[in-house]
Amino acid sequence: MTAETAVALPALVLVLTASLWVVTIAGAQLRCVDAAQAGARAAARGEATEEVSATVLRLAPEGATVSISAGADTTRVEVIATVRPPFRSPLPPARLRAAAVAATEPGVLPTTVDTSAPPP
Repeated sequence: MTAETAVALPALVLVLTASLWVVTIAGAQLRCVDAAQAGARAAARGEATEEVSATVLRLAPEGATVSISAGADTTRVEVIATVRPPFRSPLPPARLRAAAVAATEPGVLPTTVDTSAPPP
């Protein structure tokens, strides 16, 4: 019984660690998607670029960058984030990207802005 446990326990820890990392990545990807969608809707309504960037960065994972491009027909917001494992592990960081497009409201002026998160 002891030998089987000694062999199975490290494998179980490895599977659990990888599973937690996948769940962390999926959660961060959903945050990127939600942030991009909220930013695209706000920018398409004509809200100030600084407000849109602040909203997106608040919703996105820490350290994310935001790109806002408002054209005459569509507004596009892209969020890029690098997520590192929250625990010490040999797992690599994940680079996540999400973009959302919304129809630009009439009268909104075209703009293009790249915003980075403030340094920690």
